[in-house]
This record gives sequence, C-alpha cells and structure tokens, in this order.
Amino acid sequence: MPLVFCIIFDCIMNIELFFQYVAAGVTYGFIYAIVAIGFNIIYNTTGIINFAQGEFVMLGSMTAITLNAFMPLSLAIVLSVLITMLVGAVMEILFFRWLESPSVLRMIIITIGLSIIIREIALAIWGENVRALPYFTGNEVSSVSFAGVHISPQVLWVVGICSVMVVGLQVFFKYFRYGRQMRACAANREVARLCGINTKNMVTLSFVLSAGIGALAGCVVSPITYSQYNMGVPLAIKGFTVAILGGLGNSMAAVAGGLLLGILESFSVWVMPSAYKDAIAISIMLLILFFRPAGLFGRKEEFSLKEF
Repeated sequence: MPLVFCIIFDCIMNIELFFQYVAAGVTYGFIYAIVAIGFNIIYNTTGIINFAQGEFVMLGSMTAITLNAFMPLSLAIVLSVLITMLVGAVMEILFFRWLESPSVLRMIIITIGLSIIIREIALAIWGENVRALPYFTGNEVSSVSFAGVHISPQVLWVVGICSVMVVGLQVFFKYFRYGRQMRACAANREVARLCGINTKNMVTLSFVLSAGIGALAGCVVSPITYSQYNMGVPLAIKGFTVAILGGLGNSMAAVAGGLLLGILESFSVWVMPSAYKDAIAISIMLLILFFRPAGLFGRKEEFSLKEF
C-alpha cells in the first residue's frame, strides 16, 4: 500500500508526466487491441488461435518500407496491405483448407510453425537491421501540445486509424453480407454450411481480413515503434494477452483490454526498470487464465477447452 500511495503522490506532483504516460499507454493499447482483433476474427470463424498474427503486422510494415523506396508512401502502404492479405489467403489455402476435421490443437501448432517460417524468411530478405516508415505528417521532433502534454502527430494517426478500423469492422459484421455470413460461421459452422454458406471461403476471408488489419496496423505504428524481422513475436504475445483479457471473440472488449494493458505497461516503468515491462503482459495472461479464463468481459460458457 505505501508503494501505491507513493505512485499516486508522484502522479499529483508530476501531472504532465502522468498524462504523458497515459498518452503512451493509449497509443500502445490501440496497437495491442488491433492485433487482438486479428486473433478474434480468425478465432470466431475457425475456433483456432492464429499465432502468426504478429507476423502479419511485421510483413505489412517491412513490405511498406521496401516499397516506399520506389513509390509514394500512401501507395506503398496500400500495396503492402494487399500483399499481406494475399499471404494470409495463401496461408489458409495451402495449410488449412485441405485438412479434414482437424483438431484445434493441430491447427494452432501449424500457425506456430508458420510464424517461425515467416520470421526466418523475413530475416533472409531484410536482415537484422531496424527500419521505419517516415512520419505520415510532420517529423520526429514535431508534436501537438494538449493539456501540457506533447504528443507526436503519428500518435494521432495511430489512434485515429485504429479507431476507424474497429468501427469499420463492427459495421462490416453487422450490415454486410459476408460479415453476417462470418458471424453465422462463428455461431455454428455446420448449420451455416447447411444454410448454403461456403464455410471454407469464410475461413479464407477471415485470414485475409485479419492479415490486412495487421498489415495496416504495422504500417501506422512503424514510425513510432520501428520495424524488424522479429517484431511479430512480442506483438503476438501481447495481442493474445489482450484477446484473453477482453474475452476471446469479443473485439470491442479487446479495445478495452488493449488500453488497460497499454496503460499498465506505461506506468510500470514508474516503479520498475523498463526491461521488466514485457513481464506485465505475461503476468496478466497467466492470472486471467488461472482465475477468469473467459476474460474480464466474457461469460464462462464462451470459453471452453473441449475442442482440445
């Protein structure tokens, strides 16, 4: 308790620093939320956890960086998203579509193997160098002042684009034909198939959509977080943590979970060395899995391991 009071006292005495930590936490929280939403899209349609989701983020940013050397930034981002979506489609068609009634555990192991393969291919193509896209507007030193806090314009791009993606997905799943079909597959794939829905195509679409979302998120955050061939692993861990925290399959709850994890990580450097920041995500995931496996916003019946 004395430690908590010390933190509160420091926050009051350093109000600008407090808001700076909040801004950083919100930024990273949206990043984690988008990765978690990618997990949820595939989980809702197939029932599996795609541990290659972080590699979609990496592929999107690294491809955009390469293309940006030959074309304008906006076109490079669009092409990188399309290329990553194609990779997602090829991945599903080659490694999942032909499987006959595979177990969930088998498909999860396949996604882990694909994550390793994609990461090694990225290492061979781009090497170990750290790269970054240019800032969409302004530069590294320019900032927007709000309530005494200096915020990079790229942070506003991250929050804005990620918010649009979240709202756009809600509209897609509620009002568009293919979105409703994907929801039908999530409810009961066998009944959806009997109703005339091509469930295999819906699974492919879920991989395509998840890959595109991850790629766009990777492009948006690249100027802030920088990009490297192995950036997908920590993002996948934190995205999965957020998906578990919010409740698997609940994309809106993933946003709340992402913001919570991002802010906790941001403030953790106040009381411990920054090297321990990543341990926060692992600790939260273990606690949730032990004490509330359905997530903070899920019901117990929504999360079951019977498929294993």
